[in-house]
Amino acid sequence: MSRIGKQPIAIPPRVEVNVDGQHVTVKGPKGTLERTLPETLAVVRENGQILVNRRGDSRRAREQHGLGRTLVANMVTGVTTGFTKPMQIAGVGYRVALTGRKLTISAGFSHPVEVELPPGIDVEVDQKAAAIAGTRNQQGFNFVIKGIDKQAVGDLAASIRAIRPPEPYKGKGIRYAAEKVSLKAGKSGKK
Repeated sequence: MSRIGKQPIAIPPRVEVNVDGQHVTVKGPKGTLERTLPETLAVVRENGQILVNRRGDSRRAREQHGLGRTLVANMVTGVTTGFTKPMQIAGVGYRVALTGRKLTISAGFSHPVEVELPPGIDVEVDQKAAAIAGTRNQQGFNFVIKGIDKQAVGDLAASIRAIRPPEPYKGKGIRYAAEKVSLKAGKSGKK
């Protein structure tokens, strides 16, 4: 039995869960999420909890058991509290600006990079931190990606980070706020 898959998922108040075969719909104060789980899993709702069981003992069913339970648990968490991913940008002249549903990133290229925000995802830019993005010992974050779908929030954060990943000598670039970048010493010159 999967240690994660066998754990029940508590349904918080003000959250509706509808199970129609393999299709699970979760509706809460922040929105609605839907997902169709694989045929190897069975979703059961009982006593104010959701249980994800597997329909056999095949290798595929065992592999997907913990994953299916985690996906449903993330749906419940998303519609109640949502997910956030704080991001940090560091470098002289590196900036982030939000205009409507477009995030404009100046990251050392000859042109600014524009990222269209997908539906259901919001970005909050910290103007004070964005103004001091060029300082060497910057603390905090420049912008936060928010949404109810954990996968969509993570995908957008990864695609924004891929625009200019942090480089290993000065640490310039876009990174997750909790990410630690190991800096290299660089060339020491002749002695």
